[in-house]
Amino acid sequence: MLFSSMIFLWLFLPFTFIIYRLLNVKYQNVFLLIMSLLFYSWGEPVYIALMIAVIILNYVFGIFIDKYTNKKKQLLIICIFANLLTLGFFKYYDFVAINVNRVVGSDIIALKNIILPIGISFYIFQTLSYVVDLYRGDIKVQKSIINLALYTSFFPQLIAGPIVKYHDIENQINHRTLTKEKTAFGIKRFIYGLSKKVILSNAFAEVVDNILGKNVIELSSSALWLAIFLYTLQIYFDFSGYSDMAIGLAKMFGFDLNENFNYPYMSKSITEFWRRWHISLSTWFKEYVYIPLGGNRKGKIRTYINLSVVFFLTGIWHGASFNFIVWGVIHGFFIVVERIGLLNIINRNKFTRAVAHVYTLAIVIISWTFFRATSLTEAGRWLKVMFLGNSGTGHIYSAVNFIDKKIIILFVLGIILSGLLQSVFKKLKEILFDEEKMYFVENCAQLVMLGICIMLLINDTYNPFIYFKF
Repeated sequence: MLFSSMIFLWLFLPFTFIIYRLLNVKYQNVFLLIMSLLFYSWGEPVYIALMIAVIILNYVFGIFIDKYTNKKKQLLIICIFANLLTLGFFKYYDFVAINVNRVVGSDIIALKNIILPIGISFYIFQTLSYVVDLYRGDIKVQKSIINLALYTSFFPQLIAGPIVKYHDIENQINHRTLTKEKTAFGIKRFIYGLSKKVILSNAFAEVVDNILGKNVIELSSSALWLAIFLYTLQIYFDFSGYSDMAIGLAKMFGFDLNENFNYPYMSKSITEFWRRWHISLSTWFKEYVYIPLGGNRKGKIRTYINLSVVFFLTGIWHGASFNFIVWGVIHGFFIVVERIGLLNIINRNKFTRAVAHVYTLAIVIISWTFFRATSLTEAGRWLKVMFLGNSGTGHIYSAVNFIDKKIIILFVLGIILSGLLQSVFKKLKEILFDEEKMYFVENCAQLVMLGICIMLLINDTYNPFIYFKF
């Protein structure tokens, strides 16, 4: 079930919100759990049992780790292995099988054509944070399987994050405050997120898919550059829009989730980019991979290796494909280069910082080519045409074949709203994130945006979600 679907907006959300607010506090978690499981089973009825099994697994190991402290390290290792084995089987089995068969030149491993369970990467990372936090002594054991199941399956962030670390939400599971201000802010954030998704991202997605759906020999350099520029905006407004909706929905039910985006395209380095992009994932890897590996405490060479490992894993986390690995390695390479000394050059003066902004955008935009492509071969063909042009002799589509006034306006609007306007008018950013005050003009703008979203959805607007496949 998509947040931007009519059944969610007109049936699931109003029903869940109204009943939740009418219930006694002691029944609210049970009700939210039931509705979260219903939300997940709507799109994944087969794999609801898998998620429940993962919850039970981590609940049992949590009890054991708390009880048998003399064996908690061994128990943690077994639990982590079981979680990663589950993730690895469903997400990477066929990928490994295909490549092993290719290397040996024979089908020695049978393919299973496994359909990836929606959100498995997100909810397994969340359950891992629970058992690791418990092992470290940062939290108390959760003795209620209902509460642990709610933490794992809470529908606002179940499908595509943000990834919620258990220690960030431990106290909110049983003790949270519902206020009219928090509810109003939650509705505001949801509308902004919905607008990002429906008005901007969906429009960009349609053009991108139209261009990249054609054979590369039919595309000019300008058409492919247009596709990647639009995809750069599409993926930002798609994912940040979803995160806004998730944060807003959580507020409506009394939960405070951490921010997941902070205008990443305004970054002046790849290092800064990852402090602003998918913050919940980067902080998860920092807390549970980078620091345990030694972080920056064991010398420069070890630090560079640790950073490389983290971004290699970041690429793999996004999907079972070499193009995701290359995407992660590219980001890891430039972060290491920046750590070696490039950051010192970047921060030297205003001119170098301005140049650094261009450098950062160039790396991010070009690397999105690998993220969007379905294979390294396809990415290579796109990049060849982007930089060297198309030598084909048949009909070649150029950028002008795919754009109209609407896309030009939305493209400019997307650039402005991806951080440029907020950085120039800093008061605007404060208003957007103000949880205490509501402004009349802003409320009117929200009503207009909501109306536009509803009209577009009624007209059956193209409505894909990028991060559902992760």
